Order: sequence, then structure tokens, then C-alpha cells
Amino acid sequence: MKFTKMHGCGNDYIVVDSMREGYEHESELAKMVCTRCFGIGADGMIFVKKSGDADFLMDVYKSNGSIGEMCGNSVRCLGKYVYDNHLTNKTDITVSTPTGIRFLKLFPGKFGMIEKVKVDMGSPDFTASKVPVIFPKNKLIDEPLEINGIIYHATCLSLGNPHCIVFMEKNINRLNIEKIGSDFEKHPSFPKGTNVEFVHIIDREHMFVRTWERGIGETMACSTGACAAVVAAVSLNLTENAVEAGFSGGKVRISYDDSENKLFMMGPVEMVFKGDIDISPDEVSENDVKIYKI
Repeated sequence: MKFTKMHGCGNDYIVVDSMREGYEHESELAKMVCTRCFGIGADGMIFVKKSGDADFLMDVYKSNGSIGEMCGNSVRCLGKYVYDNHLTNKTDITVSTPTGIRFLKLFPGKFGMIEKVKVDMGSPDFTASKVPVIFPKNKLIDEPLEINGIIYHATCLSLGNPHCIVFMEKNINRLNIEKIGSDFEKHPSFPKGTNVEFVHIIDREHMFVRTWERGIGETMACSTGACAAVVAAVSLNLTENAVEAGFSGGKVRISYDDSENKLFMMGPVEMVFKGDIDISPDEVSENDVKIYKI
């Protein structure tokens, strides 16, 4: 199986061209190859496919085999992959995702390779039932939420997947996110679980974000989570509409037009290495994974 290892701000993915080589049991395959010690190692796996209503279709699986509904870092990786591998010569492309069609603008840099990508992230939705979050009001914006006896002020919204944003004044680098993030994710208020963003506002144009990703844990970056954090911050008048969001793995630029409810994100993307992994018949049988040529 030919693959490319890529990352957006440290959020890493294994990318394969499913238009040339097809795969059954994609979830099991993703779990196998994303394993850090026994596989290639990644936060998730991207299958690039043909689409009937866009230039490309993106299927993403997290390292635990669950479907990734929307990820800003993964769609940037796809944008670089299809351009650098000559699957398109366009710098404006459309990508079909589980949460709708995304519009990407690709920015070539050195040697004509893509260095950054701007993504139309769609329209955020604060409606509680759409997040979903169980709450007596129609929206949960800066409302108290008790987690293991501690009251946090939270804001919840959907960007095609659920996000719970908590603004914190203290140093979030010292936050025990493995404990607190898991407690948020599994709280009964979130029937489908939730991603959790712990956010420190540096000034009105800069923030630092740590994200606990549903089903995975903390990753070095979550651009969709940062987008959710900016939307929440703008709604509470904590920042301007254009913000630089930093993570442990890098930075992205996010702009939110609250009058039109439109959200855009731009960030870097890099290719780490390419390879070819041999999945033996024994491994295929044991893990219920089948690779076939199309």
C-alpha cells in the first residue's frame, strides 16, 4: 500500500489514493496503520476518492477507527496531496466531506508545492439539539456546566461535529487535560460525546488552544476546534473577528463573519515522508482487512 505521511500543525495523517487502489474495511485498516508503535503512526487516515458533486471526496478515520466528521487539518492535507501529486492542476478546488462540500484555496510555495491552504469551514450552529447537548435552553453560551463537582463556564456549538469551549485565565499548559477532557467528553449532557477546547485568550487577536478530541485524546492541533473557539470568543466579545490561534504544533489564521455566519481557516501543511507498507495475508486475515486493485 503506497501512502504519504502528512501533517497540519503536528496533527498527522496517513494519506492514500483510493482512486488508484481501493480498500475494504477502511476502519480496521486505519486502526492498524495509525498505531504508533506497530504501524506507521498517525492521528488518522485519509482516503482520497472520486466525487460526483465535487473535485474530490474525503473519507477520514481517526486512529481508533471511528469516522472523522470534519477536520480542518485533514482537509488541508488532502489539498496539498492532490495538487503535489498532480491529481489536479487547480488551486481552487472543492472537497466533499461528511459535513458537506468544502471550498479550498491552495497556495503553492517552493518548487511549486503547496505550503498553505485556506478552507471555507462552513457555518457554525449554536442550536443545542444540533450540537447535540442536553440543555434546558435552545443554546448553551457561557453557561455553567458542572463536571465532577467543579463549575466551568462553557459554550457549545456544532461545526459538523460537537464542540464545547471553555475559556480559562490560568496557564492551560499545566491543565490535566487527560482527566478533565475525558470527563467532559463522557458527560451525560453530551449524548454523542464532544470535542473540548480549553482556550487562553492572549489578546483580542491571539489565542492558545488545547483540544481534547472525542475518541482520541489530545492532539498537537485541532483547526476545527480552534475555529469553534474563535466563533465562541467573537460571540462573547472576547476577540476580534480575525484571530491567530496557536497550538503546541503550530498556528492557523481564522476569520469569522458573524453577520453572514461564515467561517474561514488558513494554515500550513507539510509532507513528512512517503512509503509503501506491505500488509501480509496473515495480517489481512487477522485484522479483517482486504486490499484490492481497481
